[in-house]
Amino acid sequence: LPSEAALQERFSVSRITVRRAVGDLMRDGLVYTVPGKGVFVAKPKAVQPLDALQGLAEALSQAGHEVLNRVLELLEVPAPAQVAERLGLEPGAPVTAIRRLRLLDGAALSVEQTWVPVEIGRRLAEADLARRDIFLVLEQDLGISLGRAELVIEATAAGIDHAGLLGLETGAPVLRIERLTRAASGAPLDYEHLVYRGDAFRYRVSVQRRP
Repeated sequence: LPSEAALQERFSVSRITVRRAVGDLMRDGLVYTVPGKGVFVAKPKAVQPLDALQGLAEALSQAGHEVLNRVLELLEVPAPAQVAERLGLEPGAPVTAIRRLRLLDGAALSVEQTWVPVEIGRRLAEADLARRDIFLVLEQDLGISLGRAELVIEATAAGIDHAGLLGLETGAPVLRIERLTRAASGAPLDYEHLVYRGDAFRYRVSVQRRP
C-alpha cells in the first residue's frame, strides 16, 4: 500500500483516520505489515465448505482453483498404534502410508499424511494421485460409497519438516486437521493428518440449532 503520508494526501484525511482504516483492514485479514517495509495486500484464502464430504481438489476446483499433488511417499508399513486403532486394525497390521504435498494454483498449500488398509492402498498406488483426490478414486475406481468423516481441527505451529515443505518459517501458524473417513457402511477407510498454511486456507461451516 502507499505510505501513510501518500494516503493522507490522496484522500484528504488525517493520519489518525488513515491508521484506523489500515487497522480495520488488518483485523479483517486483508492486509499485513512487514516491519521496515510497509503494509501489503494479503492474498485471498482458499475456502472449503464443511457442509459436504469432499476432497480438496473436488471442492476448490468449483471456485476456479487448480489443485495438484506431489506424492512424497507411498509405502506399505506396519500400522502405528493410533493408526491401527482409528482404522480398526491390529497394531502392526500392514497399511499403506501416503504423504503428499498439495499445491494450490502452483503454490504449496498443505502436507497430507494418509493411512489406508493395505488392500485399498495397493489400488491407490495404481491411480493418478498427482491429479485426483483419493475420495474420487475410492468411489470411481474401487466402487466404495463414502459415508461420513470425523474431524478434529486445531491451530498449531509448523515444525521444521512442515515449514520447509510449505515455504514457512519454523513456528509459523498452521492449521492441523485429523480426519477419519468412513464408508457408507460405517467401516473406517482413510485416516489422515493434514497440515495447512494458516495464511492461505480456511474452512467454512454453517450450523443449525437443534430444536
